[in-house]
Amino acid sequence: MTATKPRLKSEDWIVAGFKALSEHGPEALKAEPLARVLGTTKGSFYWHFKDVPEYHLRLLALWEQQLSDAIDLARSEEQDPVKRLHRLGDTLHPHNALHGPATAEPAIRAWAYGFSDAATAVQRVDQKRLSYLDETLKELGLSNPDFKRIVYGAYIGLGSLSATDTSDDRNTLSTLLAAILALRDA
Repeated sequence: MTATKPRLKSEDWIVAGFKALSEHGPEALKAEPLARVLGTTKGSFYWHFKDVPEYHLRLLALWEQQLSDAIDLARSEEQDPVKRLHRLGDTLHPHNALHGPATAEPAIRAWAYGFSDAATAVQRVDQKRLSYLDETLKELGLSNPDFKRIVYGAYIGLGSLSATDTSDDRNTLSTLLAAILALRDA
């Protein structure tokens, strides 16, 4: 008697997509290579998704929604702006199995250079995060708009570096935030 494989869910395809995008780039986000990775047929892919463009949109929508939810959660749970500022890292890389590896965001950002739907999703995420950062810094009395771009640029850049060298940059980010907060007290 042979054991039957459990049916794949759309989430299985999404997780495989984040991993494939992170490891091989957007060319890997097609039915056939993903089916090979999952040990199934393209028919399973088309059972869950109308076509590859719909799959791409669902992948991006999930990524965007999870990051947006992380920001909303940080806003609602943390009243202290200093702690909320330090919590920014959680809003950039929420802990969720569906979101895929930490390398997913740099891969999506790279994908955005040649795919307008990814560029639009990245732009919306950036706007929401920059708004969160701007609001938090203003509460701290740090209204110079360059601060939010410096902090956000550091988060994005360090995320890209960590994707290639697997470093944990939390201490690096905390050092930057401490330096900016010191300006407030100077």
